[in-house]
Amino acid sequence: MDDVEAALIAELAKKSWLCWITYGDPSRAHPVWHAWVDDAICVVAGGDEQPLPDIEQQSEVLVTLRTKATRERLVTLLARVERVGTDDPQWDAITAALVTGRLNLVDPPNAPDRWARDSAVVRLVPVDVVEGPGRQPDDRAAAEPIDSPATTVGRPPPVLHRRQRRRRRLS
Repeated sequence: MDDVEAALIAELAKKSWLCWITYGDPSRAHPVWHAWVDDAICVVAGGDEQPLPDIEQQSEVLVTLRTKATRERLVTLLARVERVGTDDPQWDAITAALVTGRLNLVDPPNAPDRWARDSAVVRLVPVDVVEGPGRQPDDRAAAEPIDSPATTVGRPPPVLHRRQRRRRRLS
């Protein structure tokens, strides 16, 4: 991975608080919130936080980052998984960044203790870029909608504040 790719990954991870992590089942991407700390994506998994079953037992995962402005997928990277324990010198910096980035966190001052007890804090260190600018597949990773028996009964609901364009009458 060159310096330009590393800078792009850092910028995307700093700007957007959401990424997708894929491991195990390649068709299953887990949307997760994260924080960028010391050149790695840091994530809390398990417990009362986001479900990422057995991520701490993985050696490598795929991480997909998007642009914040357009929300389009821009980079998919291979990342090395490193579990962070309470005895790790980076624990305080990582958990402080995760507390700051977590929306609607219950009891923020005690969150790091709860994470140490009930969850796994992991660092996802970028190793290589799999897909990036100029190297995107043509399918755009679009998924087919799931079949559902749900339907709308009757007419669709009215839409407020939609302006109708009037055609000018030409004489």
